[in-house]
Amino acid sequence: MLIVQKYGGSSVATPERMANVARRVVSARLLGYKVVVVVSARGDTTDELIELAKTTNPNHSKRELDALLATGEQQSCALLAMAIQALGHHAVSLDAWLAGISTTSTHSNARIKSINAERIKLELDNNNIVVVAGFQGFNRRGDFTTLGRGASDLTAVALAAVLHADTCEIYTDVEGVYSADPRIVKNAVKLPEISYLEMLELASLGANVLAKRSVGLAKKYGIKLVVKSSMKDSQGTIVKEETKVEGIYISGVAVDKNIVRVNISSIKDEPGVWFKVFSIMDKGNISIDFIQQAKQDDGTKDISFTVAKDEVDGVMEAFNGSTHRLGFESISYHGGIAKLSVVSTGMATNPAVPSMMFEALFDAGINIDSISTSEIRASVLIDIDEADGAANLVHEKFRSGKYIKE
Repeated sequence: MLIVQKYGGSSVATPERMANVARRVVSARLLGYKVVVVVSARGDTTDELIELAKTTNPNHSKRELDALLATGEQQSCALLAMAIQALGHHAVSLDAWLAGISTTSTHSNARIKSINAERIKLELDNNNIVVVAGFQGFNRRGDFTTLGRGASDLTAVALAAVLHADTCEIYTDVEGVYSADPRIVKNAVKLPEISYLEMLELASLGANVLAKRSVGLAKKYGIKLVVKSSMKDSQGTIVKEETKVEGIYISGVAVDKNIVRVNISSIKDEPGVWFKVFSIMDKGNISIDFIQQAKQDDGTKDISFTVAKDEVDGVMEAFNGSTHRLGFESISYHGGIAKLSVVSTGMATNPAVPSMMFEALFDAGINIDSISTSEIRASVLIDIDEADGAANLVHEKFRSGKYIKE
């Protein structure tokens, strides 16, 4: 039996927490599992390294930033291997090169191309616990790349797929997947299980329990995910293809404050404009949401959409270089907004779900700026200062109506 475990930065932030993780890993080994462990950089190490890079050279290259950031996970996996060894067990740490994680060459947001797991399998056959640095890979030139924030989850799921692991356990600082962020919503309920599709939607909408790309990969390969607390012994939440919940329930209320609205004014109103806009976003691997357009009297139109805050610089750079081709007057961006979403697989056949959400916001006098819906979610843009309060009100509306499985 083989198990892959992943521990986030907060789980290994201190020597005491590192020792706690080592004990958990050893416990799995004593149960008869072969164990592969993926770790993130400790605590705020990644943020500190980014600030260090900015201080050293504000115009640093992405290649050198990736080379710097990769050291954070390497520290964690070497220290965890030492902590496991201190408990009398054999362990070996592997960076991305030694673990065989090959990626594309897009620094800071690379994609995994393949994994040559022969070294990992060799170490497992030698009865070693294998500790792998998450978040990183290497490109065809042998340079370190990073996979994007939160991508240690992706490393763990990818390894679980390649190694045909029985389970992939994601350990974090919460006890599982909740119906809302328990740090924001006081009555949030821990879910015993959730489907890949629902979890993927929640991850896309700002829930920070699992990285979106890791859920998509788990669904593709049918990897059983279990989200657990690294601090407490609890059952956690199982993420899988089908759930046993019957009836109409919501899976979660999510808040995303990490967004801005981009506005492009006086763009040519002609066929192919949206193709050009999306092709620019596709080249930068940038996702957009809440797309709107308004025709003007002079034959042009204004368009707007939302993007993640950390992608806005790339958006502005890309569009400023396309002013002539797209023929627009100006581009700007504005913050101060948040996305509030409700996810429910029954939404497509039950309009009561979005209706209850809108009613809760109306009762509180919260103005809705824009609405976006799909078959399993309804999202609205609201003022960022009202986001936390709105999440509590909407969640309580569904909880009191028995739309949340407790």
